[in-house]
Amino acid sequence: MAHLEIRDLHTHFSQRKGGLLAGHRETIRAVDGVSLQLEKGEILGLVGESGCGKSTLSRTVMQLIPPTSGSIVLDGTELTTLPGPEVRRRRLDFQMIFQDPYASLNPRMTISATLREAIRRRHPKAAGDDLSHRIAELMETVGLDPKFQRKYPHEFSGGQRQRIAIARALAPEPKLVIADEPVSALDVSIQSQILNLLKKLRRELGLTMIFISHDLGVVRYLADRILVMYQGKIIEEGEPEALFRNPREDYTKRLLAAIPSFSDAG
Repeated sequence: MAHLEIRDLHTHFSQRKGGLLAGHRETIRAVDGVSLQLEKGEILGLVGESGCGKSTLSRTVMQLIPPTSGSIVLDGTELTTLPGPEVRRRRLDFQMIFQDPYASLNPRMTISATLREAIRRRHPKAAGDDLSHRIAELMETVGLDPKFQRKYPHEFSGGQRQRIAIARALAPEPKLVIADEPVSALDVSIQSQILNLLKKLRRELGLTMIFISHDLGVVRYLADRILVMYQGKIIEEGEPEALFRNPREDYTKRLLAAIPSFSDAG
């Protein structure tokens, strides 16, 4: 059984067309019949331009947006039929890393408090030296010195804040991490550091991840497989090198052409 299996998933929105006084409504098919499988320990790259539906798909998997129809099975559990309290409990098993770490971190909480809160979601009785050890270990895992745990988010650089956000996502010991454009707000050198960190975590922790990006070059570096999303649908799938060598769809070719260094990518 796949670690995550999505079958014929639809997430549609209805909006009024022509202004508030118009009676016509149109359906936005943000996710329109997506099916995919993700194996444990695999990093799946999901690529597409802004508006293609990839972020809506991630939030539907997270159960932050209810699907219109379809199935999401994580580790043998059908998520779409769970009652609200059970969804909140199971959300420990799937965590998200957002594009802007500063916006996703509470500016009034120290890093220690942020990680303490996340750890206690899985281990509510954690306290004392055990809790302090867990916090220090998490910070070291993502390449941060534990001596900085009393600092606040604004005291760190963008790359350091993203490391904190990654540590927070790992704190509840999730079965799946969804990273939604986690490096697009960072400069190129910091992007490389974060991508290398994610590779290290995959190797050391067996991290299972959906990595979302508009940049095929970034995804190529990290992912085992790449799915290309366009207008709510998966239109192409393949291993990174095969996809780069022989893209079938014109849309994929346009994404490849947009990569500045694609001329030396083979």
